[in-house]
Amino acid sequence: MSRNEKIDLYLKKWVSRKLTILIIASIALFFGKLESMDWTVVATMYIAIEGATNIAERLIKARTPQL
Repeated sequence: MSRNEKIDLYLKKWVSRKLTILIIASIALFFGKLESMDWTVVATMYIAIEGATNIAERLIKARTPQL
């Protein structure tokens, strides 16, 4: 497995974990276990980290020679 494949595998796991956290936070919000401001922080962090992950993936793909 190449270095880039390992990075892609790690990033895919990271995206899945972030989405899981957002879903759990949404469920907690609807059941009244989480305040709306706290949910806003979680959602904002999800969006920010998702954007950073997408940028990292694009940079890796841009540096990888096309076969």
